[in-house]
Amino acid sequence: MMKSNSIAVLADSCNDIPQELLAKYHIYTLPLMINYKDASYRDRVDITPEQVYARFQEEIPKTSLPLPETIADTFAKIKADGFDQVIVSAISSGLSGTCQAIKLLAEDIQDMKIVVIDTLNIAIASGFVALYAAEQIEAGLPFDEVVSKTQAAVKKSTILFGVGTLEYLMKGGRIGKVSGILGSALNIKPIISCNEEGIYDTVAKVRGRKQSIQKLIDMTREKLGQHKNYYLSICHGDAYEEMLVMKEQLKDLVAGAKIYAEGQISPVLGVHTGPGLLGIGIMVLED
Repeated sequence: MMKSNSIAVLADSCNDIPQELLAKYHIYTLPLMINYKDASYRDRVDITPEQVYARFQEEIPKTSLPLPETIADTFAKIKADGFDQVIVSAISSGLSGTCQAIKLLAEDIQDMKIVVIDTLNIAIASGFVALYAAEQIEAGLPFDEVVSKTQAAVKKSTILFGVGTLEYLMKGGRIGKVSGILGSALNIKPIISCNEEGIYDTVAKVRGRKQSIQKLIDMTREKLGQHKNYYLSICHGDAYEEMLVMKEQLKDLVAGAKIYAEGQISPVLGVHTGPGLLGIGIMVLED
């Protein structure tokens, strides 16, 4: 669909924006790659989260950046659709080379104005940055203002998540500042977030799964406080039933959210976090 002010939003697949919101806000996506020994798949395009979890027993795949030709083709498609200004929401440069790869390619494109925003975040906490940009575009703001407001919104987005086991984060080398080895024996479950450098850090420690879920709920209520203007997401990695339990306990906040999203995290993120992830994304806007 052609927009009056010809600004497009592009998000990589680890922004975890559900399909209905991608469609509603006309957001373009760029898939990261999932690589098994015998084949490679585009994240969420050729492979589903369910398929990745189902194959964990036989093989844990590797993940890689969007292919350069895919990045180039995506910008070409955006241009062909009539847009010459693009805001890109990229997952944290502290966790992936995706942001850098897009920036490098964007520098070579002369006939488009492209700004790549390092969200310093992951999953829907990055996706909220893209959705925020899309909302500013819908409000008719000029490009530079959309860029500056969206940059400022990066700090307002947070992800909180707990995992079934830390072994996948450790294997994938994405453990950041989360210390894993000690906790497993004592059933210590860290609540993980992205710090200001965009790498994983422990924001709370609890014992056991039930407490982990309760802590996520408590921290969400604390973070939202009396705010009336916010985005909220509840997500999971192969833990649908537990996600529904969390949703039920947060239903007042779900009902009040300006944008609400839920669902399974992207296959690429699932590879790094393993089955049993439960997460909450929050973006607090001006009231």
